[in-house]
Amino acid sequence: MIQMQTYLDVADNTGAKQVQCIKVLGGTHRRYASLGDLIVASVKKAMPGSEVKKGTLVRGVIVRVKKNTRRVDGSYVRFDHNALVLVDTEGNPRGTRIFGAIARELRQKKYMKIVSLAQEVV
Repeated sequence: MIQMQTYLDVADNTGAKQVQCIKVLGGTHRRYASLGDLIVASVKKAMPGSEVKKGTLVRGVIVRVKKNTRRVDGSYVRFDHNALVLVDTEGNPRGTRIFGAIARELRQKKYMKIVSLAQEVV
């Protein structure tokens, strides 16, 4: 469960390291986001010389959450940290590599380019 003010790690090679959630997209009074949801975030930490600078607003898709997520078969999946992948307005990833495992739920949300770049799909 990601809400406003939540800090997330960035799981791609765009240069941003940590972001803070500003808005959960997808509804007027929507409070929480989970796996595969789109958010607007502010970059809090970035590598020097990267294309993404500190303080810029970015869009991202959540790929890992600490909160348990129930699957259709009855199993649960959870990760150690909250993480997202930065995307452009069409939903394509801005980076060329994705670090760490991502959840299988992104395949059902039609983020196939993110799934194909990922090292491991859990």
